[in-house]
Amino acid sequence: MPEREKVMRMSVEQPLWRALTGYRILTLVYATGLFISAYDEFVRPWVAIAYFAVLFVWTLATLPKVANAASCTKRFLAVDLTIALAGILLTRVADDATRIEAGGPTLPSIWTAGAVLAFAIKGGWRWAAFASTLVAAVNLVERGAPTRDTVHNVLLVCIASIGIGYVVEVARASERTLARALEIEAATRERERLARDIHDSVLQVLAMVQRRGNAIGGEAAELGRLAGEQEVALRSLVSGGLVPVSRASEDAAEGAVVRMVADPDVPEEPAAGPVDLRTLLTSYAGARVTLSEPGAPVPLAPRTARELAAAVGAALDNVDRHAGTGARAWILVEDEPDEVIVTVRDDGPGIPEGRLAQAEGEGRLGVALSIRGRLRDIGGTAELISVPGQGTEVELKVPKARRGPEDTRGKAQRR
Repeated sequence: MPEREKVMRMSVEQPLWRALTGYRILTLVYATGLFISAYDEFVRPWVAIAYFAVLFVWTLATLPKVANAASCTKRFLAVDLTIALAGILLTRVADDATRIEAGGPTLPSIWTAGAVLAFAIKGGWRWAAFASTLVAAVNLVERGAPTRDTVHNVLLVCIASIGIGYVVEVARASERTLARALEIEAATRERERLARDIHDSVLQVLAMVQRRGNAIGGEAAELGRLAGEQEVALRSLVSGGLVPVSRASEDAAEGAVVRMVADPDVPEEPAAGPVDLRTLLTSYAGARVTLSEPGAPVPLAPRTARELAAAVGAALDNVDRHAGTGARAWILVEDEPDEVIVTVRDDGPGIPEGRLAQAEGEGRLGVALSIRGRLRDIGGTAELISVPGQGTEVELKVPKARRGPEDTRGKAQRR
């Protein structure tokens, strides 16, 4: 079966949650160490011990809460910030007033910033501004009067948290845009794949029914007319644009012979090993099509060989449709060290200037999808050279080492 695109989502904020988890643990150890080092200076050390016991249990028990945005609920954020603010206010109860006035640290110390950062990562810069404002107000109450150190610390927490919150919002917006772009790209590739299959089968059957019906006349002419209308509608759906109403009558007037092109007889499931491209192209050789190939096998990956052969079939179909039933075509297979080159050349009248753009606008996607699209999907390129009155040449190149479509740098010309 054809490979389908898979859109993989990535979280740009997940590393921030992991960093916050580590920050909360490290700052808990730091705040505890500050208390232990100044234990003798506390007037009510038992208050500090009780608070640190609660802080220790809360920090470790809530580590899963700061693992991701879904786990970090509003209720958790409210309780977490309350514990941080309570620790700041309890500093006046547990610590010596002289130390507080001298700029001594609060009980939770820089652990408080972790609570504010959780607001920032969860809700963006507005949530961060709200939480940092509360922390600033409680710090001023704990100090009794604004000091240079207090203002410095408060501003640092406020600016850092708001900045991180803003970055998180921008990252989320970018992530949504990227995910949407990947979804559109995957959908577009699937649409083009389906369009190629439709072009190589259903559309050509409808075109053949239309022409045969017009040629037979009577009730068959009405059937041909209906088939022509359905062809126009289906081409419009495939190309994603509007098709002129006169499209059906134009096709009927062309009178070209349609040669049905289908994928070569290759199993849909990948084969055990490489496929010899020559065996897939042999079915195209005939009285008016000459195949020239190396005397040795041309091994390619099964899907690559299948898509390349189908592109050759689409090019030959274009010869029948546009160069006429009397035109001859030549297929040349070249097995180079790094790539395989297949050239399809005809002795038809060539392509008038501007005809390619007009054909694509009318929903005729033979080159745009059946040739260029196929080659792009297997990491190859398709180049078309046509001089009015001197025939048309389509050169198809595929690398032997499979590359993704995004690595293709060749210029694909439209026919």
